[in-house]
Amino acid sequence: MIEMNNNTNRNLIGDRVRQARNNAKPKVTQTDLLARLAVRGIELEKTTISKIEAKTRPVTDIELVAIADALGVSVLWLLGM
Repeated sequence: MIEMNNNTNRNLIGDRVRQARNNAKPKVTQTDLLARLAVRGIELEKTTISKIEAKTRPVTDIELVAIADALGVSVLWLLGM
């Protein structure tokens, strides 16, 4: 079961997005991720990745799938499962 520690978390994937970016070889910057998402048809603002990683912005199901694909990880891994 997934436990939400406080009411400020708006998504479950923020920590995993940061982890996947930093563990990639070479590292994937937030700007790189935005470009990868744009290629997949997901246009986001410059600050969006930062907000997702801070868990202050919700993530849609379409964005979730695109982020997983762009980072080469599974949706389930991003969700912490």
